[in-house]
Amino acid sequence: MPSSVSRRSVLLGGATSLAVGGVAASSLPAWAAGSGGGHPPLSSNPFTLGVASGDPWSDSVVLWTRLALDPLADTGLGGMPDRRFPVQWQVAKDEGFRRLVRTGTTTAEPAAAHSVHVEVGGLRPGHEYYYRFRVHGHVSPTGRTLTTPARGTSQDLTICFASCAHFGEGYFTAYRRMAEDRPDLMLHLGDYQYEYAAKASDVRVVAGPETRTLANYRQRHAQYKSDPDLQLAHATSPWAVVWDDHETENNWADEVPEAPDPGFLDRRAAAFRAYYENMPLRRSARPRGIDMRLYRRFRWGDLATFHMLDTRQYRDDQACGDGTRIDCAERLDPARTIMGAEQERWLVDGFRRSHSRWDVLGQQVFFAQRDLTAGPQQGFSMDAWDGYRANRDRIAAALKQTRNGVVLTGDVHRHWAAEIKENADQPDSRSVGVELVATSVTSTGDGDESTNSGQLAENPHLRFFKNRRGYVRSRFTADDLTTDFRILPYVRTPDAPVSTAASFVTEDRVAALHPA
Repeated sequence: MPSSVSRRSVLLGGATSLAVGGVAASSLPAWAAGSGGGHPPLSSNPFTLGVASGDPWSDSVVLWTRLALDPLADTGLGGMPDRRFPVQWQVAKDEGFRRLVRTGTTTAEPAAAHSVHVEVGGLRPGHEYYYRFRVHGHVSPTGRTLTTPARGTSQDLTICFASCAHFGEGYFTAYRRMAEDRPDLMLHLGDYQYEYAAKASDVRVVAGPETRTLANYRQRHAQYKSDPDLQLAHATSPWAVVWDDHETENNWADEVPEAPDPGFLDRRAAAFRAYYENMPLRRSARPRGIDMRLYRRFRWGDLATFHMLDTRQYRDDQACGDGTRIDCAERLDPARTIMGAEQERWLVDGFRRSHSRWDVLGQQVFFAQRDLTAGPQQGFSMDAWDGYRANRDRIAAALKQTRNGVVLTGDVHRHWAAEIKENADQPDSRSVGVELVATSVTSTGDGDESTNSGQLAENPHLRFFKNRRGYVRSRFTADDLTTDFRILPYVRTPDAPVSTAASFVTEDRVAALHPA
């Protein structure tokens, strides 16, 4: 694997590039100099939203950027002229770009908010690469990416995963700390951005109204992407992303909005289009109206297979009116689904065919049973898998057939760790997998030192809880999985330090969480 010195240098280099902004063409490397194809030069550096890579394969990766002179322009078009721009790109083995391996030119179109998605092929498995873009003499920050190892190899893997980043409710320091951990891969499990307008208690000003139109969603994504901590995280490692609800609106379910709204399908189509434009996704994810195929899988050699799920687009409406409900018979209906029949078949078939040491679900909402009501009565979240009991039981049964099943989750703004039981109503039944739940990046603010002892007592298969902001870091090897729950003491002011609240080890073929 690449040296830590090299990885650290790209972090520092990326931070410097973000700080200096545009540079005159005369002071750039020869590759940077050049005309704008006969058009007037751009007034300033258009790489204000940084760079990103994602969805790595053994021979390919997606490179992303979006041009914006004025990221917060209320048109959603970033203040760019209404014309196409040729964008050059380079991929090299070294961050000085002396050993180029791939180069090319793509086009940033006004119809796509001047975003570009380059699927670079012909790369070597299990290798580190550096990339950058150029337009009109301006050169982007340098990004670092990796390809996955080839089949037949078992190369250790470190990931960081996160969810729930509200721009107004805190600073994105957790993303910077993720970058400093230098993972091989980052996963985002939903609520990458929030639809709400600014509120009085926010510590940062959210631009624009509640997002409903394409221009609104483009502007909101641009504000997020202009954050230097998030830019650094994107430039440090390849990402694999899935959405939850707030990328569109709170608690939507398929074609059903949270509250009656005759314009919801137009809103959904706008949200999907902006999401694709602003994420390092492959062409297969390009939306078609109100539809967007986001579930997919990729493999890290023979060590791990990642099954990235979509639990919003195909789900039945939340049972019993949503919220936390006691004695909701509707949630037990065997026909209810949170993922749709086609995605369920795809997932179960993927489990059946897998030869990986670890099968990992990257998904959104709490999977293990979680009784939220003290005493003999049971109360469950209708938005989580508890609201779709039969669907959850079928996936748990399929997970049991894998060598090691791991579920990664976001959504609930708290760290949790759980052992997934064969029979959710019998805490002493066999464990079929483990669930690792990441707290929020900022959502709900700083947090506190509450212990939630009541829920832990009601649910003995839940092994850990922490109400601080942060992320999760996991290291997969052939022998075990080590997970660190990373926390920040505050997010309402910037630059908080990070520490590890707890660590757990899951051994090969043992579906249990042991304190490290």
